[in-house]
This record gives sequence, C-alpha cells and structure tokens, in this order.
Amino acid sequence: MRLLTSVRTGVLAFTLVAAGLSPLLPAPSAAADDGSNAVVDGSARFEVISPTLIRMEYAGDGKFEDRPTFNMVDRDHPAVPYTTSVTSDGYREIRTSKVVLRYQRGSGPFTDANTSAQLTVGSKTVTVHPFGAGGSSGGCGFGTLCEAEQAQLTTGVTVASDHTGFTGTGFAAGFEQTGAGLTATVAGVPAAGNYTIGVRYANAAGSDGQTTQRTLSASVNGAAPVTLTLPVSGSWDTWKVADLTVPLKAGANTVQISRTSADSGRVNVDSLALLNQGAGYPPGTVTPPGGSSGQLGGWYRGLDNPSALPVPLHPGILSRDGYYLLDDSSTPIQNADGTVAQRPSHAGQPYQDGYFFGYGHDYKQALTDFTAATGPTALLPRWAYGVWYSRYYAYTDADYRNSLLPGFRSNQVPIDALVIDTDYKSPSTWDGWNWNSALFPDPAGFMAWTRQQGLQVSLNVHAGIPGNDPKFPAADATAGGLSPSGDGYVFDWSKPQQAKAYFDLHASFEQQGVREWWLDWCCDASQASAPNITPDAWINQLYKQHDDARGVRGFAFSRAGASYQNYGGSYPAGPWAEHRNTLQFTGDTPATWDMLAYEAQFTADEASIGLSNVSDDIGSFHGGHLADDLYARWVQLGAFQPVDRLHSDHGDRLPWNYGTAANASAAKFLRLRESLVPYTYSLARQAYDTGVPIVRPLYLDYPEQDAAYANAGEYLYGDDVLVRPVTTAGTSATSSVWIPPGTWTDYFSHTTYTGPATVQVTDDLSTMPVFIRSGGIMATRTDYVDNAGQKPLTQLTLDIGAGANGSFSLYEDAGDTNAFTTGQSARTAVTFDNAGRAVHIAAAAGSYPGLVSGRSYTVNLLDLTATPASVTVDGQPLAAGSGWSYSAATHQLTVHTGELSTSAAHTIGYTT
Repeated sequence: MRLLTSVRTGVLAFTLVAAGLSPLLPAPSAAADDGSNAVVDGSARFEVISPTLIRMEYAGDGKFEDRPTFNMVDRDHPAVPYTTSVTSDGYREIRTSKVVLRYQRGSGPFTDANTSAQLTVGSKTVTVHPFGAGGSSGGCGFGTLCEAEQAQLTTGVTVASDHTGFTGTGFAAGFEQTGAGLTATVAGVPAAGNYTIGVRYANAAGSDGQTTQRTLSASVNGAAPVTLTLPVSGSWDTWKVADLTVPLKAGANTVQISRTSADSGRVNVDSLALLNQGAGYPPGTVTPPGGSSGQLGGWYRGLDNPSALPVPLHPGILSRDGYYLLDDSSTPIQNADGTVAQRPSHAGQPYQDGYFFGYGHDYKQALTDFTAATGPTALLPRWAYGVWYSRYYAYTDADYRNSLLPGFRSNQVPIDALVIDTDYKSPSTWDGWNWNSALFPDPAGFMAWTRQQGLQVSLNVHAGIPGNDPKFPAADATAGGLSPSGDGYVFDWSKPQQAKAYFDLHASFEQQGVREWWLDWCCDASQASAPNITPDAWINQLYKQHDDARGVRGFAFSRAGASYQNYGGSYPAGPWAEHRNTLQFTGDTPATWDMLAYEAQFTADEASIGLSNVSDDIGSFHGGHLADDLYARWVQLGAFQPVDRLHSDHGDRLPWNYGTAANASAAKFLRLRESLVPYTYSLARQAYDTGVPIVRPLYLDYPEQDAAYANAGEYLYGDDVLVRPVTTAGTSATSSVWIPPGTWTDYFSHTTYTGPATVQVTDDLSTMPVFIRSGGIMATRTDYVDNAGQKPLTQLTLDIGAGANGSFSLYEDAGDTNAFTTGQSARTAVTFDNAGRAVHIAAAAGSYPGLVSGRSYTVNLLDLTATPASVTVDGQPLAAGSGWSYSAATHQLTVHTGELSTSAAHTIGYTT
C-alpha cells in the first residue's frame, strides 16, 4: 500500500495561473488541433496521426478536446492518407496502410466488445482489442473485469505495482484523503434493474497500525454513495472481493469508488465489475514480476537500494504484441504560458481520450509516433555527453583547485561537468540556499575559476528550505506562505507563486555561473498538488523551461516518473513527458555486480517511454573503495551510456585511486568517452528527430530475431555499434555475446564475427566487447581534449566496417543554446561505398557560428582482407607509409588526410 506523507490540498478545480505574476515560462511547443485527419461518428472522434497512431476520443456530451495536454503537446499533424466507411453490420471502419480500426456505431464508450483493430505483427495478421479485457481509458463492459488502473483517478490515487497477485498492469493505491477515488464507465448493461458491483481489493496493516476492516464508498450515476465494507485480506499481496447491490440503468453507467469523509480508506483496489446478481467475479490475468509477457522494457523512478533485481518495470508503449493504448483521459490541459488547467467535467457524461499505437513489430515507428504526439526528446548540451565527476564529500575550494582538477590534468583524464554535492550549503547542509563560507570563502572567485578551466558546474538541490535560512523570509513572502514540514518548509510547485519562490532561490548561484541543478528530490514533502500531474514530470518541465528562459539549453537532472511518496506508482500524467525534459538520475545504487549488470539493460529498457538521457552513478553510490575489476568494468559501461557520471558516497571513483591495470583501464575508457562526444551528440540529435534513443535494445533493429529479446545485457549504441558490458568478476572475463545478423568486427581485438550467432568473447581489464557492423561508421575525436568545449572539432576519426555499404550523419551546432531549433546547425553526411571502395564525405549542410572551415580525417577501415594497392584523397594518391598504412594482422587500412574544407565534398578511395 502506498501511504502518502505529502501535504495535499484536495481537488483543484481552477486554472493554475497566479494573479499578478508573469507566466513562469513558455510551454513546450504546442499547437491546437485544426480538425484535419479527424472522423466524427456521434460521440466518437478518431484522428489519424500516422498510419500506426490513431487518437480515439469519446465524449458523451459531444465536447471534444482540441487543446494540447501536458502529455500530448502537439495537436497539429500533417495529413495522412486513410479511408473511412460504415460497414453493413454497423461499424465505423478506418483504414490506413497499416491498421484497420473498427468501432460499433452508437454503442457508447470504447470497450473490448465494441472496438477492435487489425494489424500485422511479425508475419501474422491479427485482430486486437486495444481497450483490453474490460476496457481502458475509464471504459469497461458489463460482466467483464474493469481494471482499476485504467479508470480515471483523482486526488492522490495513483497506479502502483509494488505488490503481487494483481491483475492487469497494476492497481489503484493512495486512498489516503477525502475525495480520493476512481471513476469508470461501464457499457452494455442489458436492462434497468438491480445488479451486483464487485470490487477486488487488498487490506492489511499499514502505517496507521489498523488491522480491522476498512471502508470506501460506491456511487452509480451520481447517486448518494453507499458504504463498501472491506474486511482484512491478510496481506497487501492477498486480494479479496467485496460486493454491493446497486440499481443500474440500461446501457452505459458511471461508477465511482471513493473515500468520503466517513470512510477510513487506505486500501488498494485492483479491479471492479458490474455483474448479474449471483454471477461469479470475472477472472483476470495475474501479471508476473517485470510486467506482462508481451511487455518490452518500461520505466522505474529510481534504482535506490532495490530489494531485488530486476525491478518490476512499469509498462511503456512497446510490446511484442504489437500495440499499446496510451490513456490521456485525465491529463490536464497544457496552457501556452506554461501552466496547466484541469479538463472539463463533461457534465457527468463518459469521456475517454486514448492513443492507439498499432506498430506491429516496427518499434522504431512506435517511438517516432510517440514523439510526434508528445514532443521531441531533449537534446542535452554537447558538454553533457562528455565526462561528469560527482562525489558526496565536503570538498573545499582549495581541494578542487589544488588537488582534484590537477589530478585530472596530470593523468590526462578529461572532465566536462563538476557536480558539487550537498555539503556546499548553509546554514543547513541538506536544504540551505547559501554557500558554506567555511568551504567556499569566495564563491564568485571559485566560479570564475571553473569557467576558466572549462568546467560546467551543477549544484545539488534538496527541495525544501529551513526557517532559519537568510533567504527564507523572501521565499515565504513570494510564495504566499510555505507549508511547514519536519524541520523546514516545502514547496507546492503547481502553484505559480511557490514555483517562482523556488526558482528565485537559484538566481544568485546562476548569476555566479552555476550551469545546472541536480534535483536530488528524495526525502521531503515538496510536491505538485494539482490533480493528475506527476510531481516529477511537472518540476522537471519547470526546470527545463527555467533554463530555456535564461538562454541556455534546458533540461532537468532528476529522478523521473512519479513522486517519491508513491515510489512504485505513477499518475495519469505518468512518465510520458519525461523524454522531452529530463536527464534521469537513477538514484543511490549499491555496489554489486548484479547492479552493474542491471544498469547495462535498464537504459535500453527505458526506450519504451522514449527516454534517451539516463544517468547512473558510475561505480555505484554506496560502494567505498571497489574491487579493481568492478570499478574498471563500471567505468567501461559508462563510456557507452548516454551520460557518463562518476559518483559515490565518499567513495573512490578516480582512476588513480586504483591499481595499475584498473587505473589504466579507467583512464583509457574515460578518454574514449570524451572522444566519442561527436558520435554520441549525433545520436542525441537522431533521438531528437526520430524518438529513437542513443542506447537501443536489440529488438528495435532485429524484431524478428528471438535472440534480440533474450539478450538484455547487450545493446546498440546507435545502429552500428554493438555493446556488451562485462558484468562478471575477474581481471579476465568471458562474456556470452549474441551477434546480430551480418558481419561485426571487435573494435579492440579486430576479430570478426558473422551472425546470427552466440559467441564467447574474452577481455582483460583493458578491453570490453564492442563491435562495429559491416557498413557501420563510428566517429570519434582524434585529438585529446580536457573537455568538449576546449577546441573546435578539427580532427575526426572514422572507424568503418568493410563488407557492406553504410552511412552516418555527423551533427554539429553551437552546443548549449536553442538556436538549433531555428536551423543553426550543420550535418556532414559520411557514406561508405563497399563495391566502389570509397568513403564519401559530403560538404557540411547548414551552418552555425563556430563551424570549422577545415577538418582532417583519420579513416580506419576494419575487416579489409585484401591488401590495398593504392589510396587516394580527391583523386590524388597518398604515399604508403605516411599517408596510409595497412596491417595484415588486424586487416585494417588506416588513412590520414590533411585538412579538408568542410564546405566541399571529398572522396577517400582505395584499390586492391
């Protein structure tokens, strides 16, 4: 059971606009629906967004919603070819090139019985019922199971999955206060009369110590509520059914299960059903740990000290079943000024707003559809894809200047971002909003020094303020009164005055040069009390908007998905906005091989919510001094993750803290990580454009290969680079690697493998299993830099797998502004013509301030089994031994060019 500890104010039936205050910031790019691609059939409306995505809206009062919501920020979609007709058996049919959707006209809200879709999943044509067994988006059928998590939830009720034995994808939790409840519309009641309502629930001892029966109330069609008595079930993993006799009308009925002022609440509700009297409660499918059998990946707020691995992921949109229904029925309206407003009530009439993704096994198309509706994935600043260093430790100004940074420089290890943990604060080291003068006697001077060193500084934030903080009186006045909690005061971010007070506290630090904030929100009661808004997603969006407004590229460095108090749950807003705002901090992890192995798959799992930017504590949080092999392997993982951030609780995370082999390995992979910034940044732009993330589960590219679903410990870094982190102990370790179809060359050993096949690969601490596909191109920086902004990109290395054609687009822009959204960027197309024995580098398309006029290239052609006879650059021969060389032992051709103009096309050719 999820017991809420945060202070809530009940249902807010007003638009969240502060009188007398300017808007917080612009909202995400949003456009109202212009009505194109829409088919209206009575109370049902369908909008074809793409051949595989159809919005399905039911409004019993005929009032459809055209405004953007917090989730669905883009309503204005290009025209899509489709046809629609009414069949002889009374169904509205909508046909795209991929999906045939059928709805029985005039049959009420969408249910399992009246709505179906036909699509191709793999090699089979299947018919699916997107509204499930008993419905979704608040719509259910008479005599069938109605899952509580699919109902409309209000006033703190959330979806949770942290117990066992529930059916569907979760259960409704959080009946902690008056007004908490869920509402479902049940269609198909055969005639007016008395029927049974059954509710499947769990009731066990909670933090209130109560071990007796509890109560909720049931109301049908707005009638006076009737008490629903819920005897003790035995445990939170044990479920019982409670019944009531209720009068129903023929057709559709609205059912509400809620906590009134007379109820004790504090139970979990799994499902409900309307039944003929005497009928048995409908069976449901109990969901196994980790999600449904078809579920692919999913999300979790944080990996803080999990009781077991793997954690039970909440579903994303990807499923091997080939479809998903995203329920947006309760999500608030997204106003243009950055605030939200609750949806209209529809005068008690049924309302559903769902998005049917019918992608089959084209999972990449599903992610593209997802971002088309919900907005693009956040493109972090270029520096964020370099190397971060963080440590929970009371460093002083002198420590950073005289010890830490000199260590990086003398060991030739790059560092882009410096995260300063909580000890810098005063008067409270936990939630103070002033520099601790004992550690930082001259904060302005310290920040000036970090700028000189090319460091981006991020400060830790805990989201409260003590009453004795010198900045408290002003914050409290701006907020109109903050809420006391524990030893201090907390914020309600959904109230604009309080959000303004919160961000005002950041201003003095930002004026000194602080670039980013790490919202380590874990242990206080700051919240967003507006109904149907996920607190994480809300504050994360505010952080992005705050950054954008001050002229830097905005993002939140924070946990993602749901509030801490409802750790295992979600809200109607869910995780669906996080990809456009958030770099997910995955929490305080233990130092175990099991956790390292799980992190290797977790980032790829979160592709299912379109989340590309994920950051683990590399080396773990809790480990002090790790075993050399565990430390080295964790740093190797970080080199091929979206963000590489070393962090610990007073632990050792610097290469020179370890033995010779581990030191050399960690330094090597941190340098490799920095050299990968051009490649990673290009993949990040691909994620922005397409929704396909930097780290990709294998099934995105190989959906018809069963092994792509079974090897979660490996992933693709872009389409061309296969990564299998080492997650077993030993200075030498053998990893089982599934090689996808095609030819793949080991980046370190140059051994070539042909798939599909499972092979055993052995690596000492200096290497790990990384493979480049034939035709694949991996771009890295040739010269060493201390940080990504130290020098322009004038030297680039291209590692290319021979044997097949391939292409890659190098993306560049100014790095930390939003000018790229108005076209200030450049792309350089690189193609490999295998038959023509040539690498073609196109002229840079586009421009931005800072684009270099010339660049030299080192081309490493892998798995070239024939010795080259000659090599040319733009038709001019290069001298063997100086301009190019070939290793018969490794089958690699290496070519060095001089500086080549970026405004012209170039060809590097060879003969054999």
